[in-house]
Amino acid sequence: MRETKFIEQNKDKWQEFERVLGGQYQDPDKLNDLFVHITDDLSYSRTFYPNRSVRVYLNGLAQSIFFSIYKNKQSQFGRLISFWTDELPRLMYEARTDFRLSFLIFLLSLLIGALSCAMDPDFVEVILGEQYVEMTMENIRSGDPMAVYKQKGALGMSVGITVNNLYVAFLTFVLGVFFSVGAIVMIVRNAIMVGAFQYFFIQEGLFWESFLTIWIHGTLEISAIIIAGAAGITMGRGLVFPGTYTRLQGFQRSARRGVKIMFGIAPIFILAGFIEGYLTRQTETPDVVRAIFILVCLAFVLFYFVWYPRHKARVGYQSRWRETRLPPDKDQSLDLRIIYSSGELFSLVFVFLRKHISVFAFIALATSTLYTICFFAFSSALPSDLLYYRMGLFESVAMLDDLLTTKLLVYIPFLNGFLFGILAFFVGQRILREEKDIAINSQRSSTTAFLKSLLMGMVFGLMIGLNQWFSILLFFLAGNVVLLWMQVSQKEVVSPTKGLSRTFALLGGGYWRGLALICLLSLLGVTFMGLLDTGISWFFFQLLSWLVNFEQDTMNEITVISLTFLNIYFIHLIFIMLVAGFALEYYSLREIMEAPFLKEQIKQIGHKQTIKGLEKE
Repeated sequence: MRETKFIEQNKDKWQEFERVLGGQYQDPDKLNDLFVHITDDLSYSRTFYPNRSVRVYLNGLAQSIFFSIYKNKQSQFGRLISFWTDELPRLMYEARTDFRLSFLIFLLSLLIGALSCAMDPDFVEVILGEQYVEMTMENIRSGDPMAVYKQKGALGMSVGITVNNLYVAFLTFVLGVFFSVGAIVMIVRNAIMVGAFQYFFIQEGLFWESFLTIWIHGTLEISAIIIAGAAGITMGRGLVFPGTYTRLQGFQRSARRGVKIMFGIAPIFILAGFIEGYLTRQTETPDVVRAIFILVCLAFVLFYFVWYPRHKARVGYQSRWRETRLPPDKDQSLDLRIIYSSGELFSLVFVFLRKHISVFAFIALATSTLYTICFFAFSSALPSDLLYYRMGLFESVAMLDDLLTTKLLVYIPFLNGFLFGILAFFVGQRILREEKDIAINSQRSSTTAFLKSLLMGMVFGLMIGLNQWFSILLFFLAGNVVLLWMQVSQKEVVSPTKGLSRTFALLGGGYWRGLALICLLSLLGVTFMGLLDTGISWFFFQLLSWLVNFEQDTMNEITVISLTFLNIYFIHLIFIMLVAGFALEYYSLREIMEAPFLKEQIKQIGHKQTIKGLEKE
């Protein structure tokens, strides 16, 4: 073949390859096929046109493809180093406006807290609590004003403080989803508390001692809270100002950036918790040493989170910026024939829920309303006598003991089980719609599937309704078994007893996968349950009391009923999320243990199909 004819025959293909190679989204499988074709053409040109320019051109194109595939291959350790030295500074530089805004809001709110405390001596009791103020005053009178940092053991105090700080920071970030307003509210709330707390000691003539004690750990802790607020503002800003992207795409981009920033400051909270548990209590340390330590911590924050990002922006980054790239919308689909990891299943749960969110939100609304009516209607006690809601993460978790177990009312587990069964049935029916491309012996009788769902829901309701701590342990150890049992019973024509043995057979390929999935989904669910304790719900009830003229006793009953409904609504949404996750897990485990789709592909090997006059292997 003449060279000109060879070029004419293949130039369109080569140009298409160049466009794919230079595009924003590069499919690895596509690049692999591309590499094979180009190397075939290169081999041909080396044989017949060894000294022609076409060989040089194809050789360069092959090298470009090779480097595109392999140039970013890094070890896990190398990626971690790159994150701290390159990616996180870049993220901080991109979010510098949000960082400045978060800092200014915090500073202004801190001054408001201090000024309010100066103008109203009782303000500090409103913010910090009367009991805490009395305890601190007693410590001052006893000659050890900072004794609050010595009440517990160093290890226990460090762990507790670290967990609480991580929770507050993550909540600050998550609340940014409310168009950044939620993150700003959390920044203001924390800053006012810090300002009132610091001025309280100034009033008692203990400024220097309190400053050296509080800020020895507070420098890192408060800086990380401000950065968490910036991450929340970043996430919300992508929703409010998506730019040329759709609102969902803008939110996805900003949320990914915010999550990476939160990951970057997690070690700072751990370090701050360690310092508060072990070093803050050492109040006898010379003032000069403590002051130098505070300055070192401040210098680190200013260097790494302020100066270094600007420096990297000037000198350049080691790798190209990939954060703004989003997968095409067509990739956001479910393929039930693929084996997914626990992390992939975690993401796919929200792809599935997004497709059916209106249905699930309505069903959860109906079941939570029914639960709330039954909970209070079948009891002779007033709502406020049955339940008492308090602010705080651990108080909210403790409330689940009242809402889900037999602690208050004996029939609660059965009521929960009935409603869980209804929710599981509707999730299963929606999953059946995703089966159109695979062959599976699913249970198509809606009546039978509904009855099985009710039975499995009763088992789940009883499992979590026995005793608080025993139920929590049982939930994490056996919850994945029961949730997968639900799916087997619905999707296969088997009795519940045979379904249980079938469940254990499938779990032989992934018990730990299921445990990881239930932990991920439960952690996310508990985090969103914490949204009820941010003060937003309480502000809503305060606003309602201004608009509607009820007596205080009546308003108290309405508040308890409303908070019960909100808690149960969140619980039912979390259960829907869990059922959806294990409905998708069912197909992955089935493919792992039995490989029905793989077997089908193997059967197709060697069969030729004719497509538009061409034979396709």
